[in-house]
Amino acid sequence: MTFPSRQHVTVPEHVLFRELKGEAVLLNLVNECYFGLDAMGTTMWQKLTTQSTVQEAYEVLLSSYAVAPDVLQTDITRLITELVENGLLELSDG
Repeated sequence: MTFPSRQHVTVPEHVLFRELKGEAVLLNLVNECYFGLDAMGTTMWQKLTTQSTVQEAYEVLLSSYAVAPDVLQTDITRLITELVENGLLELSDG
């Protein structure tokens, strides 16, 4: 997957998200896929699911953390890819 900068992330209705002490658990109720996020993954999830586009989430994260732009872009793309493949996120055109 290439970096989906103009796309919007949505959480399907069949996905539960629970946060505890900065980390999170995702559960797909349809296929019973369970996924854990560390503190950084949880922050990425929160930004991806509250910003208008992936690009906006990327920009917020880039301004908040000391990280190389290409590394952040790769990490976001990898997280989105894995979550979409497991039915935990959906991408749509902005």
